[in-house]
Amino acid sequence: MTSFPSSSLLLSPRAQSSTHSETSYNVPLYFNAAYYPNWRIYKKQPPSSLRLGFTSHVFYAFAWVKESGELYLSDEWADSHIPVDGTEGCLRAFTQLKQQYSELKVILSVGGGGKGSENFAKVARNPAAVDVFVKSAMDLVNQFKLDGIDIDWEHPADMQQGQDYLYLLSKLREALPSPRYTLTTALPAGEWALKNINLSAAQVYLDLINVMAYDFSGPWVNLTGHQAQLYTPSSPHNEAARISCQSAAHYMLSQGVDPKKILLGIPAYGRSFLGCNDINQPYSGRGGEDGTFDYCDLPRPGAKEYHDDAIGAAYCCGGDGGFVTYDTPRTVQQKARFVTKMGLGGLFYWHITGDKRGSKSLVETGFKALHDM
Repeated sequence: MTSFPSSSLLLSPRAQSSTHSETSYNVPLYFNAAYYPNWRIYKKQPPSSLRLGFTSHVFYAFAWVKESGELYLSDEWADSHIPVDGTEGCLRAFTQLKQQYSELKVILSVGGGGKGSENFAKVARNPAAVDVFVKSAMDLVNQFKLDGIDIDWEHPADMQQGQDYLYLLSKLREALPSPRYTLTTALPAGEWALKNINLSAAQVYLDLINVMAYDFSGPWVNLTGHQAQLYTPSSPHNEAARISCQSAAHYMLSQGVDPKKILLGIPAYGRSFLGCNDINQPYSGRGGEDGTFDYCDLPRPGAKEYHDDAIGAAYCCGGDGGFVTYDTPRTVQQKARFVTKMGLGGLFYWHITGDKRGSKSLVETGFKALHDM
């Protein structure tokens, strides 16, 4: 498999800024991908509302898997039936946008947190269920004219599940041969999870590995911390603070992963800690929706924004969010430079509907920084 097939060409923002039209570059570039969560259609964010000229792949989240191995759409109304953008369902709305964005790949992401991943271990352990999984994946790809499948199993919990994960990938790759189809996976950034997987073997089956380089800190830790720091601090205040974009990339490379297959994840949201104003502090609760704010709603009213360039992290303090840790164009530029320096494949964003537009857009900033614009 080549790292950058001709289908990876991205669209030119120069054309957007000058004429509001979009054309294609004629050279292979870094990938700049984004997830779209299907529930955002209910917030009046249809596919047509997104600026996709800076985006190489859309990962449509999520399909789920039954104990039998059968894949199914997690919200069939949103995914397949809701009237949107002159068609039925968000999946068709995305694939019809390929007429406008000719190099865009639309990938169906399977899994996610909680219920989305609860049956993966049982299915991957059973060859008959894997066969059902693969057939139903192909049926969905063909039904909606998709470009491939993304496996977001969160996450293989031991070495046996890691072996079963490899088996699942191998059977999917047989059914979804490259370069006609794209097969990707999303994996945590922490070595505590990655150690269960033979990454060198996994990458043989995969076109891209989306490293979820965020959620390093959250309500599951006792003291506040940055959720998506680029570098590990010289003196981490707890185990969670040892994880960084850098540590994840270095571990994957040490395991023999092709750097061009690694996409570094960017959060388009912030994590909130109330009753505090910095890292390494106790906190009293969480602000926002389940402890998060979309990046487009940050910094919070009355809050002041700060950057720690030494570790590549940003945050705001004040207002109704307390201490909120998130990425900004400044940190995304740092991460894009890290990607190009390390020879990685590019960036991805969870999720595109949380982004801002124009000069403050994380997706646009990442694209331009990757391509030194």
